[in-house]
Parts: sequence; C-alpha cells; structure tokens
Amino acid sequence: MSKRYVIGIDFGTLSARAVLVDSTTGRVAASAVADYPHGVIEGTLGKARLKSHSALQDPKDYLFALGKVVPAVLKNGKMRGRDVAGVGTDFTSCTILPVFANGQPLCFGKRLAKNPHSWVKLWKHHAAQAEADLINEVGKRRSEDFVPTYGGKYSSEWFFSKVLEIVREAPDVYKTADRFVEAGHWIVWQLTGSETRCVSAAGFKGMRVYHNGSAWTYPPREFFGELHPNLADVIQEKIGGSIVSLGSAAGRLSQHWAEVLGLPEGTPVAAGNIDAHAGVPACGVTRPGSLVMIMGTSTCHLLIGE
Repeated sequence: MSKRYVIGIDFGTLSARAVLVDSTTGRVAASAVADYPHGVIEGTLGKARLKSHSALQDPKDYLFALGKVVPAVLKNGKMRGRDVAGVGTDFTSCTILPVFANGQPLCFGKRLAKNPHSWVKLWKHHAAQAEADLINEVGKRRSEDFVPTYGGKYSSEWFFSKVLEIVREAPDVYKTADRFVEAGHWIVWQLTGSETRCVSAAGFKGMRVYHNGSAWTYPPREFFGELHPNLADVIQEKIGGSIVSLGSAAGRLSQHWAEVLGLPEGTPVAAGNIDAHAGVPACGVTRPGSLVMIMGTSTCHLLIGE
C-alpha cells in the first residue's frame, strides 16, 4: 500500500483527538480520542489555592494522550504505521508553558513544581487581565503596530499577557525559564527534537506583525521594558526557534516517539497549527468570502480575506 494516509492530532481543552485521513480523497478512515488525566487545573494546585480565573494544565497529560490516541487510530483504521506519510498537529491557543533549553517543562522539576507559574497556562487562563490592560495602555500610547492589527485590544488569553504575569508574580520562574513556548510548538518539539514556531501563532497572538506594511517584526525592546524592566530583552532571551510556514515540515519523528506511536522513525511532522485555524480548511473553506463559526469550549469566527 502506498503512503497516502496522514494522521492529524487535535489537542483540545480536555482531550486529544486523532483522525486517519486518506490524503488523496480527504476521506476519514478512522478516529480516536484520549482524555487528559488531570483535565483543567482550577481552584487549587495540590494544596495551594490558585488565584481567581486561573486555568492550568499538566504537560504530561499531552504526552499521555499522544501515546494513546495515535496507536488507537491506527488500530481503528486497521492500518500499519508504515502506510502513514506524515503527521500534523493543532493545539488550543494561546496555551503557553516555560521550559528549559532542552524543552523540559519547569513544572517537571521538584524545585518549581509547586509554583503555579511553572505550569501550563491554558488558553482560558484569564488571571492576566491586569497585564493585558497594561499592554493595551502602553501599546496605544506608543502607537505600536500590534494594536490596530489586533483590532485595538490585546487579550488576557494571549502570549505576552501571560508572560508578563509570570515576570511580575514569579520572577524566579521567569529567570529560570530558557524559553516561553506555545504548547502547540512544544508538542512538535517533543515529537521531532527540533524547536520551531509556526508563523500563524507568532503573528496571531505573539505580536509579530507587519511594521509599516513592509516587514514582520516584534515591538521594540523599549515597549517591553516599559511593561517591566526584566522583560526588555524577552524576544532575544526567551523566544527561540525558527519560524516555519504552515503546511511545511517542522522536522521528522524521533526514534523514541516512533516507537511509542507505532510509526516509522523519520516520518515528517508538520508545523504546529492553531486548532480553530485548522478547522477552516477542514470545513472546505479555502477562498475569501465564507465565514466559519466554530462552537466548542469557546467560540471562534474566522473569515478568510484577500
């Protein structure tokens, strides 16, 4: 059998779901789902009380679900791993976590395991509203490019609101972290051993936007320094990995994960995508003019423009 099948894995709020798809026809041959053992961590972390509107997750849950859902979808589709041409993932966004240079989450170590800021901040973690307010205030005063790009308001759900919350409330976590990474990029990093970021997430919620309509860039260090002195060099010091386009390969499946998933080592792994964005072509929408409304744990309206 030719390698015409691909596997797509959606990491949602409470579970990971996989589909096995015939890439020549678009037919879904099989599907599978695996719940996260710890779900959403709200209210308390161990014996510690979390502040209001916190929503955390355990990154071990993503690895657990990944190891369950891919073998299951192969079994359900009566397919061999060698028939799979590639793997693609999407993830809730903006879901972030602090990690060491090797990709290990800070919450895996004993020293910071009890600090809630070392854990995953889920997309619906809204405890960083004060930080979002400050970002909007400073951004508007400085006429930063991200403000009009995002419709005049940066959200508490997004990347730098959560990073600012960490540097304000947990400076030790901020100092210790080598990287702050979207969970969607982290899972691809785990699969391939390569640290990459997709252009969609970098621009959609990460402030990498057009400057004067001619170049992609982040706000200057002076902007971040106004938010917090320790944040001035966040782009150079804490945001790494090459930026890759959607649809391209971020790397190839490592030996470890090939054995866990039952796929050949070296299988191409696509650049990580945002969950709702992956839903647009899945609905058959590929040209401007159609609105896609996705209603799940949250609601997203997406419209393709020219």
